[in-house]
Amino acid sequence: MTILTTTSSFGKSDPTSLKILENEGFHVVLNPLARTLKEDEVLDLLETHKPVGIIAGVEPLTGSVLQEAGKYLKVVSRCGTGMDNVDLEAAKEFGITVRNTPEAPAEAVAELTLGLILALLRNIPLHNQAVHAGFWSKKMGLLLSETTVGLIGLGRIGKRVAAALDLLGAKVIASDTLPDQAWLAAHPRIHIVGVDELLPASDVVSLHLPSASGPLKHFMNAGKLAKMKPGAYLINTSRGGLIDEAALIASLNSEHLAGAAIDVFEDEPYTKGPLLQQPNVIVSPHVGSFARATRSRMEIEAAQNLLHALETPAAS
Repeated sequence: MTILTTTSSFGKSDPTSLKILENEGFHVVLNPLARTLKEDEVLDLLETHKPVGIIAGVEPLTGSVLQEAGKYLKVVSRCGTGMDNVDLEAAKEFGITVRNTPEAPAEAVAELTLGLILALLRNIPLHNQAVHAGFWSKKMGLLLSETTVGLIGLGRIGKRVAAALDLLGAKVIASDTLPDQAWLAAHPRIHIVGVDELLPASDVVSLHLPSASGPLKHFMNAGKLAKMKPGAYLINTSRGGLIDEAALIASLNSEHLAGAAIDVFEDEPYTKGPLLQQPNVIVSPHVGSFARATRSRMEIEAAQNLLHALETPAAS
């Protein structure tokens, strides 16, 4: 039987996950393009190899894709947290079990978020570019201890970011629909507020929401961006579709926002687009979980989840 891995780099840094599958007798087909696949490319690979399971990345596993694959596909095991790219209703309809690895990437994404906050506040990319270009020029930065950071979403990743920022002296406020009261009791300096209060009070706003579909699509629209504090920064290491990118460009061009750091995009790979022309925007190629130990853990968990789901297909 065949397992298709549609993530762009499965098993490259650590072959353990591949060996787990191969030791169970599966033939593993790797993503031949080594990049995020488009819908038609996913469908072509599925139809060619007819796998019983997919270890999936962020490629679109739409209802039409799952309908076509439903004759042979039993399990989709996401190597990561988000499920936005999987039509969960269609998977249920066609008897396809879906799993993910929500805990594995949390530490790495939280660390990237912290790095981006510091890079923005201390103008690290700007200074790096200036010196490389032969200019000994400086732009005054800000300290974390004089900064209010607003976190929209206080789940696995948001809590790690909040705790680290708190230790480093930042004032942290957060918005969450179902906050962990026990965790908050252990972190008394971190306060829950509404989004409308958080946006104008924060020097940095960082998004940590579980989805970018339905009502959360373009959550940060022109209206919410306008409510942000003048001169503030926006960070997104969560889901690309959370930000209306055209509205973000307009806010940056008007100098309402001082800058942004974006690791995830509505359409990936984001190799062309107006954000790339913004000198005050840090962009990275969806590397939130792309740390060696994290990647290995995610891939191993994804492989184990797939095997377990194949053994117990009814537990969807």
